[in-house]
Amino acid sequence: MNAVEHDLAPERIARLLTTRRLGQSYLYFDRIGSTNDEARRRAEAGAPEGLVLVADEQTAGRGRLDRRWWAPPGSSLLMSLLLRPGLPLARAGQLTMCLGLGAVEGVAEVTGLAPRLKWPNDLALNGRKLGGMLSEIQAAGDRLEYAVLGLGLNVNVSFEDGPTAARELAGSAISLWDALGRKVDRGSLLATILRHCDAWYDRVSADRAGGASVQQAWAQALETLGQEVVITTAATVHRGLAVDVTPEGGLVLEDATGNRRTLWSGDVTSTRRVL
Repeated sequence: MNAVEHDLAPERIARLLTTRRLGQSYLYFDRIGSTNDEARRRAEAGAPEGLVLVADEQTAGRGRLDRRWWAPPGSSLLMSLLLRPGLPLARAGQLTMCLGLGAVEGVAEVTGLAPRLKWPNDLALNGRKLGGMLSEIQAAGDRLEYAVLGLGLNVNVSFEDGPTAARELAGSAISLWDALGRKVDRGSLLATILRHCDAWYDRVSADRAGGASVQQAWAQALETLGQEVVITTAATVHRGLAVDVTPEGGLVLEDATGNRRTLWSGDVTSTRRVL
């Protein structure tokens, strides 16, 4: 086994993990199309809650709106986890909150950096994209049957000094390598993120009143709040001040006339901070 494979090897992750549920079932792939696709297949076949799938390379990795995710072998943390929460369908967005909070807290603990969340599903550092999440759910009536949560995190690749494909993204993307000037152990980072995510998932699962604690923490971690933003959806463009988020994960936007609307998805461009 070479060094790139070793930092995410199952036997090593098993020694590092301190979670109750997440990662107790763990699959590692040198190369795969998409960990989210594989997680969904295994979910349909009855795979247990807490299953984590990690790949060193994805050939069909994607972000929101089916955008391709650039991540050469050995460069990134590419993972999906399977949850079977039994929560109301309306609370599905809180699972993404758990992963987002786990990711920013894990990165902060391992590196000392202070990443933020960008609505709806990005991780940001120094105004550039550090990572992204992709959540896919299966419902049974008004309850969640399962959820697959994907995370792609730029770790040991340089967008500033890398190949042409990387330098073309340097204005909008950043890696932990770019921020620190050194490599980060992906296995330690994975185990730490899963520990924080596991704790948030425990809180959401136990909170039958609606998950207020995770929503409040997520709101505090969102750099989007307090900014004037432009949000582009498939149908239209919205402009206004991002003033709040709902417990389900919607962004509350206030326009120039004081009217408020809740948006559930879209591409966000910040124009300036107001609050």
